[in-house]
Amino acid sequence: MTEDTPRFGIPDALARRMSMPEQHEYLRTKLTRRRILAGSMATAATAGAGLLAGSPAAAAPKDSPTLITAPATAEVDGGLVAPFGRHLSFGSDPKTQMRISWQVPLAVTRPYVRVGLRPWELGAKIEAEVRPLHTPSLSRKLPAVDQHYLHVALEGLRPGTTYYYGVGHDGFDPASPGRMATVGSFRTAPAVPESFVFTAFGDQGVSYHALANDQLILGQNPAFHLHAGDICYADSSGLGKESDTYDARVWDTFLAQTESVAASVPWMVTTGNHDMEAWYAPNGYGGQSARWSLPANGPDPELAPGVYSFTYGNVGVVALDANDVSYEIPANKGYTEGRQTAWLDRRLGELRARPEIDFVVVFFHHCAYSTSTHASDGGVRDAWVPLFAKHQVDLVINGHNHVYERTDAILNGEVGRPLPIGATTDPTRDGIVYVTAGGAGKELYGFGLGVQDSYEGNVHDEGTIVTFHWTKLRLPDPDTVEWSRVRYTGFSFLAVEAVAGPSPVLKVSALAESGERIDHFEVRRTA
Repeated sequence: MTEDTPRFGIPDALARRMSMPEQHEYLRTKLTRRRILAGSMATAATAGAGLLAGSPAAAAPKDSPTLITAPATAEVDGGLVAPFGRHLSFGSDPKTQMRISWQVPLAVTRPYVRVGLRPWELGAKIEAEVRPLHTPSLSRKLPAVDQHYLHVALEGLRPGTTYYYGVGHDGFDPASPGRMATVGSFRTAPAVPESFVFTAFGDQGVSYHALANDQLILGQNPAFHLHAGDICYADSSGLGKESDTYDARVWDTFLAQTESVAASVPWMVTTGNHDMEAWYAPNGYGGQSARWSLPANGPDPELAPGVYSFTYGNVGVVALDANDVSYEIPANKGYTEGRQTAWLDRRLGELRARPEIDFVVVFFHHCAYSTSTHASDGGVRDAWVPLFAKHQVDLVINGHNHVYERTDAILNGEVGRPLPIGATTDPTRDGIVYVTAGGAGKELYGFGLGVQDSYEGNVHDEGTIVTFHWTKLRLPDPDTVEWSRVRYTGFSFLAVEAVAGPSPVLKVSALAESGERIDHFEVRRTA
């Protein structure tokens, strides 16, 4: 044993100069400090289910939540702080741009990303942007919370290339021996269109079912994932008001839950009513801006971070914030003063004019057409459905209602063409298919009294269904509809294969939590 060899955790040279009581006190102090640090990290990374219940929130105190712009400084040894909650997103050009985001439970110094073409050859450090977020105590039962979000924007990447990356900071180097398990990877979009798969859902939250859906999604090997809002339910009320029940710590749990997928699959989110966190300026979206790095090509990225677009292969994707037009939940109604809708008209026209884009997919939260609990939002119908028809959008994906429901092809508000399970539709002739994919993991809803589920292997055609849509006066207006073709009150998600080539097609499938297919159809365009 050398002079520096630890004896029961104490350096030998030091131990020889200490009595047994002194050695005991040394070890007790050292162990206590480690437990405190470990407990802090565990609390941030694995907040328990008890945090989800929340409690009635008092009026927001004067010390309102703030996005802090000053750099974080470390108060502990960085070697004891492990990053978590990694999530990727595309920049405006998925062929050459990727955003890497993550979280640390405590402030660290000099956070960074290493990137390389091989996991054992990570390159130089790329400095990260620090976006700390402070939330004061909003009720007697909720403590103040400081969260530390880190972001790196990668530019000039090679199309169709797999990259490996590691996130770190002073004291935690992902390229050091023993850290290989922390290395992630991603693949940029191809230079020319190739066939690929993407997945989609809304209304996830934190639950066993949410985690199960994540793992099923990973099994699809998607190029990216679309999250149609109501992301984690830290705001469990969803009215966009300062009286909402809100617990910022739920985000820590959610990002830890989602990391197994989002660390390698770009997680493209938009905004639901539960994502209007009223204590963060502007418009309750300051928290979203702190946690996510999304394409900054919408009408106003700072004001409306959930509004953007990107293209991948032969598909153009548009993300919208339906809080801006909702009649049902009007907390943010009209906040873009029409700029989002004007941008949507322009952007859809630009995408349709590009010959390499075969299909246009739009996703947002509130339903244009659904017969479940929240039914249909007349604000969405009035503002956007005419633009979807004008530009012949190929697929619209919503959340909000915690079910799976799929329409026939809808033209001028009516059935343009019935679309049974397994059938094919042409948007240039038949109209547009609307899919509610709200079964991501939050508590499930149902359908009206006497209305049965109807899905692959269990078809029950109802003919007509009595439902409603929300009006400008925030009143439900009854509807009798024939367009509700597929209904499923279980946890589920969408998997869409975009086939490129001389005969392009969107092959749309819905999969249950069991992995069983519950719906499928195809979209083919003749012009």
